[in-house]
Amino acid sequence: MVVVAAFFAVVFTAWVIWGGLSGTNAEIETRNLGYANITSTTIDARWEVSVTPGTEVTCAIQALNESFGIVGWRIIELPVSTDRTRVFTETLRTAELAVTSLPYECWLP
Repeated sequence: MVVVAAFFAVVFTAWVIWGGLSGTNAEIETRNLGYANITSTTIDARWEVSVTPGTEVTCAIQALNESFGIVGWRIIELPVSTDRTRVFTETLRTAELAVTSLPYECWLP
């Protein structure tokens, strides 16, 4: 019984170290702050990214038409910063008039 308990303790400790301590702890939060149509084929997307300072982030930003179809898309590599929360504005070219833009997804490279 003692051998089984010791084995369980070793396996559990290894699992905690592997799963809890070896990975990155960076969390990314995004928030859409709005948009502004410049022309019928360009839109300014404005969004906020919160991440642990010193972390590289890449984001996909999209523009949507009135049917919620994607009419513009761009992947943007955000520079490292000492600030946790930053606001970005990016101009997207669109295939037709966009009625909104938003951050689709952000990830760690």
